[in-house]
Amino acid sequence: MNIFLWHVHGSWTTAFVHGKHHYLVPVTPDRGPYGLGRARTYPWPDGVTEIRPGQLAAAEVDLAILQRPEELDLATSWLGRTVGRDVPAVYVEHNTPKGDVPTSRHPMADRDDLTVVHVTHFNDLFWDTGGTRTRVIEHGIVAPAARYSGELDRLAVVTNEPVRRRRVTGTDLMPRFARVAPLDVYGMGVAGLPEALGGPAAGQLAVHDDVPQSVMHAEVARRRAYLHLCRWTSLGLSLIEAMSMGMPVVVLGTTEAVAAVPPSAGVLATRVQTLVDAAQWLIDEPDAARRLGDGARRAAQDRYGLDRFLADWDELLEEALCASR
Repeated sequence: MNIFLWHVHGSWTTAFVHGKHHYLVPVTPDRGPYGLGRARTYPWPDGVTEIRPGQLAAAEVDLAILQRPEELDLATSWLGRTVGRDVPAVYVEHNTPKGDVPTSRHPMADRDDLTVVHVTHFNDLFWDTGGTRTRVIEHGIVAPAARYSGELDRLAVVTNEPVRRRRVTGTDLMPRFARVAPLDVYGMGVAGLPEALGGPAAGQLAVHDDVPQSVMHAEVARRRAYLHLCRWTSLGLSLIEAMSMGMPVVVLGTTEAVAAVPPSAGVLATRVQTLVDAAQWLIDEPDAARRLGDGARRAAQDRYGLDRFLADWDELLEEALCASR
């Protein structure tokens, strides 16, 4: 089928467009948030076609994937058809709720014209979607080519905008781990991190801003362990990618991470000192790090494989299309 979607979340979209369908992705001259087009740092297959907004009214579209509340009206305007009625729609919720979390109302609550798909069971539990149909399709990843070596006595972090998001991304916790070993921080918007943290930690941080994914994977895999310090996130795909490469992980025990990281893959805790001690142990004991890395790779392959992800999506897409008919 012909599927219309915006390029919003790079790793998730990379996995999704590896399916058997034809994917129409809007592109605008500025390649802004509503016209990013094809990925330039991720390998995407030939089945993804860039399309200008002005071409969409004449395009054959079988189904629309929505990922932000405003996309419902925008897609209806660009396609010249009512999305959810004339064009079947699925809304993918990537994020944990914000604000008054126990009673967070989803923007697509109480609708009968679409299905909300959560990427984690945690999100499904915490969002109030009222009477709207929901489904959980857990993440799948394109397995990185890189493999863990752990040759460097350093710790790796992958995060986006850690200066602005601060406590959300666990940026304030980084100095405690920098006393164990130097940190290499990869992602978007990481350039000002040493200055923002200041103090002795600044000298123990190396930042790598917006590195191509394949290069990042190769470099991250050389570090002894992967740190996941997010307090409030859906489930960082960089964590799953690190596990898939065979890296041991040291993880703050919040949100979906508690289900994604078994004891055989690393150390998971809400007590920060437990994680700091775990990082020190892995720096001191490369053989233990390698054993945990092997367990992490098995866990990622078993739960977050691309074939399972695409099969789950194909089942839902067929249901949505058949229901519309």
